[in-house]
Amino acid sequence: MEYVCFSCGETITWEEIRRRVRCPYCGGKILYKKRPDIVKTVKAR
Repeated sequence: MEYVCFSCGETITWEEIRRRVRCPYCGGKILYKKRPDIVKTVKAR
């Protein structure tokens, strides 16, 4: 599972934040889960 730091934008793995929930790069406390991009297809009529 990957997370992204809200402050610096770095991608962080679960192993890096297992002990404490802080960004190891900038020390930020707000992290969010990285979501895959959703591609929508539109059918022509």
